[in-house]
Amino acid sequence: MIKQIMENICYTELVFDRINKKLGTDLNQSEIKSFIQTTLKRHDCVIEHLGKNYYVTCPSQYIRLTVNASNYRLITVDRI
Repeated sequence: MIKQIMENICYTELVFDRINKKLGTDLNQSEIKSFIQTTLKRHDCVIEHLGKNYYVTCPSQYIRLTVNASNYRLITVDRI
């Protein structure tokens, strides 16, 4: 499932600002995309399908990605 998310993940303009705000960073779009791909490649990530979203939790980075299950659009990134 992680591979499918990695291949199909997409972004909106608003999600880049949301990620920077929630993580307290100032990354540009390409840096965020690279960060997300690197995160998804980590071996400790756990994926859950709850309702209409996938929740990808990466304990080593203390973050959780929320991805829409139908269109693979990244919704947000939260600190855990």
